[in-house]
Amino acid sequence: MIKKTLYFGNPAYLSLSNKQLVVKIPEVENNKNLPDEFKKQSTRTIPIEDIGVIVLDNKRITITQGVIEALLENNSALITCDSSRMPTGLMLPLSGNKTQTERYRDQINASIPLKKQLWQQTVQFKIRNQAYILSNKNNTIVKNMLVWASDTKSGDPDNYEARSAVYYWANLFNEIGGFTRHREGIPPNNLLNYGYAILRAVVARSLVASGLLPTLGIHHRNKYNAYCLADDIMEPYRPFVDKLVCNIMNEEKSIEELKQEIKFKLLNVPVLDVIIDGQKPPYDCRWSNNSFTLQMFFRRD
Repeated sequence: MIKKTLYFGNPAYLSLSNKQLVVKIPEVENNKNLPDEFKKQSTRTIPIEDIGVIVLDNKRITITQGVIEALLENNSALITCDSSRMPTGLMLPLSGNKTQTERYRDQINASIPLKKQLWQQTVQFKIRNQAYILSNKNNTIVKNMLVWASDTKSGDPDNYEARSAVYYWANLFNEIGGFTRHREGIPPNNLLNYGYAILRAVVARSLVASGLLPTLGIHHRNKYNAYCLADDIMEPYRPFVDKLVCNIMNEEKSIEELKQEIKFKLLNVPVLDVIIDGQKPPYDCRWSNNSFTLQMFFRRD
């Protein structure tokens, strides 16, 4: 079963009871003029085992140690946001797989040729996915990108990834004058940043569940980066976020501000369809919008 992604953008009190996440609204709980029956109905419960990712996006959210412990035991990812309401922290379990030690050893002992071959495959699929997005959005010529993907060698010594990125970003949002892909750049960079942060958390969570150490990458190796492997593995999936951002731009009148409605759409990242061997799995995308702004997405097998 595909796990749920929960987003909390308003004040909330999160506690644990009988392996259920209990969500209460402080404004309701502290209002003495409201009947107890109404307060009881405003309380929501979600099974911990159904939760994959939780995003905390308000300074007045209270979460108990019991909830954190249960989430980590369930291999869930807990994302916190900063004052600008952008994801800034990620909490993952220290042990998410029974064969963790063995797989850590394999990671550490992985040869350089193996890492280069893995990076070659990563770059090839990233470029092909970028070409697909570009071709479908703008009917841009992508034969050059497909050639670059095919010509990518072990370790990408010719740096086709960077060459493809320059061409890709120059054409993806060509309707926006002066657009360049930069973290502090003009919109839709703000949407891309948020979507990539969610994607990174989802990939890191999956790596931990597989018994891998997100810190040990195959290409990324910044000594200050705790998620080098997550940054490697997420590369071919970045175009999924790009496509989602393109869809949002077609639907929204303004993207200057990262509004809550836009965040809800970007939280679709964990349940985006991935076509494998020409087949696309079905999924349910369900919306629950209460006064404490709880957003849930999930997919059933």
